[in-house]
Amino acid sequence: MLDSVLLVAGFALLVAGALVFTNAVEWAGIRLDLGHGAVGSVLAAVATAMPESLVPIVAIIRGEQGGPIAIGAIVGAPFLLGTLAMAVCGAAALFYRVRRKGTALRLDRHAMSRDLLVFLGTLSIAIVIGNVRSRPVHLIGAVLLVAAYGAYLATTIVRARRQGGEEELPGPLYFSRGKDAAPRTYQIVAQTIAGVALLVGGAELFVTVIERLAHALGVNPLVLTLLVAPLATELPEKINSVLWIRQGKDTLALGNITGAMVFQSMLPVAVGMAFTDWHLTAPARVAALAALGGAILAVIAIRRSGRFSGPYIGCWTGLYAGAIASIIVLT
Repeated sequence: MLDSVLLVAGFALLVAGALVFTNAVEWAGIRLDLGHGAVGSVLAAVATAMPESLVPIVAIIRGEQGGPIAIGAIVGAPFLLGTLAMAVCGAAALFYRVRRKGTALRLDRHAMSRDLLVFLGTLSIAIVIGNVRSRPVHLIGAVLLVAAYGAYLATTIVRARRQGGEEELPGPLYFSRGKDAAPRTYQIVAQTIAGVALLVGGAELFVTVIERLAHALGVNPLVLTLLVAPLATELPEKINSVLWIRQGKDTLALGNITGAMVFQSMLPVAVGMAFTDWHLTAPARVAALAALGGAILAVIAIRRSGRFSGPYIGCWTGLYAGAIASIIVLT
């Protein structure tokens, strides 16, 4: 019972930290004039990915069972994003079809396709390296992924600045007293630090409870983290995408997901390659392959019709459920 309460408390800290951190980072992006596209699809995506990204870092620092927990959290995030999160967006478009006057998604197809293709390439590399028992190969892979994300980030910011457009301000900064005025730099910095503190505290509590539960239940901590962590850290954040689809802000909604997929397949994977043995067992491989399958479906849907119709939603849901069942069987 105590572990259940602590697990919920850890989730609450992660979600609260994500809200505080995301709000601060979006204002920082506006203050730095990164362009509204970069603020929405890059900074928002990275900020909302912070909870599940800090879980593996904290697990690695703690040692002991940190390696399996870290790998489970790293692979679990793209698994959920590439399957269930896509299905949720498609279902939202169908549910709000009257308000939206149709189910077609108004997307930046070039940007969405680029993100998904980058994700397919980097996650495929991660899977291949995960089956190679060579420390030098792992380190080289980590360096290449960090460099690749830097190039992706620079390209996205340059493209966003060239496109220009009217910039949509985020909600008022939580640490700002004057809600109608632009926040000051020190307020943005203070809120960013507070958000990171909440995230680290939540991740520390989450890892502690997962280790205890895995030991008590006799379950592989990798599998427990793979199944539980993404639902707690990723899915609640995707409520934003549902709200944006309801408002017709489809590029922002899908950009938040595809941007997070790119981030999750690069920087957290690079951390895993550098600081764990990065050996992908059968459950992790199943989850990663399901994520690849979901991304391929998304590319096809975006390029063909721009609609996440019923058959696609069914396929994404089936991929998620089938992978969960396979992971349980394999353990």
